[in-house]
Amino acid sequence: MKSLINPLHVSRYLRTYDEDAAKKGIKISIGFDFHKYVSITRAIPTKARTYPMFRPDRSPLKFGDGYWIVGVDKKNEVAVVEAARLYDLSHSCFAEHLESLRAFYADPTAHAHPGDHCTCTAPSAKEIRGKVAYHGDLWVRRDFRGRGMPKIMSGVARGVSFAMWAPEFVCGLVSSQLVAKGVVAQYGYAHQEPGGSILKLVEEDILDDDWIHWLTGEELRSLVSGNDRDDMLVPPFAGETEG
Repeated sequence: MKSLINPLHVSRYLRTYDEDAAKKGIKISIGFDFHKYVSITRAIPTKARTYPMFRPDRSPLKFGDGYWIVGVDKKNEVAVVEAARLYDLSHSCFAEHLESLRAFYADPTAHAHPGDHCTCTAPSAKEIRGKVAYHGDLWVRRDFRGRGMPKIMSGVARGVSFAMWAPEFVCGLVSSQLVAKGVVAQYGYAHQEPGGSILKLVEEDILDDDWIHWLTGEELRSLVSGNDRDDMLVPPFAGETEG
């Protein structure tokens, strides 16, 4: 039997990141209505379109199966966003979920373009199964880059995902360009591997060559419980996301 989630551990873990954000002039909020999230992100002129796995028109989410994080500055203007969702891969794996396009569309037969395709060659993606929390759509406004916001947002997402789902894995995809530049260090994942998603979505105008990065459920539990520090799980890269 798995141990119960200690709400005090989660509260303390999240409070640390919330306080760090406040020191930088950012107020963080969490929501569950993805129609609202899309309306928020659509109004951000410098942010790319939100991926279909977080859009109700392509991948509706049941209440409790996803959430989003938005941080606003002192003028109440959006400065950072991120989203997360739960995948039930009890009868599949993350590699197959990507290649079938079900990671992006609830019904690929209805929404995928004939030219859409995804290839996942990362060996570890075949081992990512069960309850899988997927984190993505991270964007940081230019004037807040270089100030540690990716670490804060990723920390909040890990804490919320653990509290809501206690997943067996937490994972995300990051472009090979950002990996090459060494700008993924603050995402706080213990593992990363190339070949996560070579993706083409025609109508979305998406063409990706992404690495996969992930934590196991036990690594996540150790982080939130305070048995490990985030910086012990961060790969040896320097820099930050460009949003």
